[in-house]
This record gives sequence, structure tokens and C-alpha cells, in this order.
Amino acid sequence: MLIQKPIKHYLQFSDFTLAEYEYVIERAHLIKRKFKNYEIYHPLIDRTLVMVFEKNSTRTRLSFEAGMHQLGGAAIYLNTRDSQLGRGEPVEDAGQVMSRMCDIIMVRTFGQDIIERFAANSRVPVINGLTNEHHPCQVFADIFTYYEHRGPIAGKTVAWIGDANNMLYSWLQAAEVFGFHVNVSTPKGYDMDMSLVSTDRYTFFANPSDACEGAHLVNTDVWTSMGYEAENAARIAAFDGWIVDAAKMARAAPDALFMHCLPAHRGEEVAAEVIDGPQSVVWDEAENRLHIQKALIEYLLLGRLDSKE
Repeated sequence: MLIQKPIKHYLQFSDFTLAEYEYVIERAHLIKRKFKNYEIYHPLIDRTLVMVFEKNSTRTRLSFEAGMHQLGGAAIYLNTRDSQLGRGEPVEDAGQVMSRMCDIIMVRTFGQDIIERFAANSRVPVINGLTNEHHPCQVFADIFTYYEHRGPIAGKTVAWIGDANNMLYSWLQAAEVFGFHVNVSTPKGYDMDMSLVSTDRYTFFANPSDACEGAHLVNTDVWTSMGYEAENAARIAAFDGWIVDAAKMARAAPDALFMHCLPAHRGEEVAAEVIDGPQSVVWDEAENRLHIQKALIEYLLLGRLDSKE
């Protein structure tokens, strides 16, 4: 008789406890070290990841697909143009069918309700590769990157400069889990949706420069996220003054890091001298999507392993 263990999904940052995050971070360090040393590590032979894309991607597809291959498994790419989802198949039906043919699923879509409905009908773990409301894998990679460069993030201050978007909401959930503070600065009219905020570990600043004061990490994103392209001109006007430049970084802590989830528009949300400067860790941050997601997939499929394996 087949005994199926409880399914654990990763749909938003608050889905894991601090202990789980610390375990996956430890595994990511080990898996990354193996990768850098060209050590073959195939714990997921004969396992299959299905990647469902309703939004375009570079880093998400590459990191998940390459990562699954590096773990010894296979990855299958689906988008709405070449699957029945694009012809109106109910999300619930897709979750039922796909999860009977694979071991784990990553979904990159629009509303959070879509991935929640998909996961509710899945027999296997589902990972949020991005929704309008949350981007947990990116923030997880960002925190892993901070650990690599500066150590634990507990007690630190993260400055968020720009749009109140899925990245910000995941950072706020992360602040509650890890015990750090977020300084938030968004222009008028682009404020936080308080229904997505479940922590008081933040302070709002009308002036973005003030939000950078003493910050240990300064973070931003494009001003016009996918799905909001029609608002681009209005957003550029509204966000005037929110560029992360050298003057803002000078107000942060002396050893502050700069992060951006990419793609970046130099001269808009970030100055070239910052993103290409010595405080920027954006390339490590991008690479770490690969390593943290490999550890995440391993955990969701295999549970806790001996740290030396």
C-alpha cells in the first residue's frame, strides 16, 4: 500500500518557518559548493519538474530548468500558448492532470488566487515562480545572498525604494519570519495594499532618501512590472526622484549592499554607478536563484536530509 506524505507547497514567503528557512539555506550552501566544485549531485534521478509560464521569464525559467537537470531530474516547459490553459481549461483541471504526471510543479502567473486554486488540486508540491502579489523565490535568493556577504539578516534594516509590488510584499513577510525591519518608500498613488501586509516590521517614508538612512540593504525594482505596461508613462512621472543613486546609497550603512531582482533600467529606478558599483551584488543575487531553488526543490521532494549528503 502506497503511503503518501503530506504535500507541502511554497506559494508565499510565510509558508515556511524560520527553522525550515535555516535548513534550506544550509542545504543551498552545500549544493552551491558542490556545483562550484563540479561535483555530481543527483538526488532527483527520475523526478520531473513541470514549469507553467503565463508570464515571460529569463531568470526563473533558466534557474528552475538548469537546477532540475543539475539535480539529476528533468524539467518540462509549458506556456499558455502551447497548453490547454491557453484555451480556457480550468486551473483546477490543469492541477489535477499535471500533478498525476510529474513530481513537482512551478507556476509563474498573474493573480495569487490562480496558483492557490492550482495547488489545492495538485497531488504534488507547487512552487510560486511569481504572481502579482508575491515573489517568494526571489526574496529567498536575496536573503541567501545577504547571508553569504554579511551573515544573518536578523536585526538588520532593508530599504525598499519604489513600487509597492510583489517583491515588497514578500520582503515584508520575510521580515516577520527572520526578524528584520523594512524601510518602505513608495510614491503617492502607489501605496501598499494593506490587505497583503501582515506585519508591523516596517516604517513608511515619504522621502526615499530618508528610507535609506542606516539601511544595511537597499533594494529596488523596475517601476513598471509585467501587466502594467499601459501605465509606464504615468509611472515614470510619478516615480521621479525615486532613483537609487549614489547620494541615497551614501545615507545607508557604510557596508550596505544593493540588490535588484532584474531586469534593470539604468537611469530609471537605479543609477548605473550603483548597480555596477562595488556595493552591488546583483549578479550573485541572480545566480543564487539557481542554488536556493535547488535546495527548495530538494526539501519539498525529499524532506530533511543529513547536512553532509
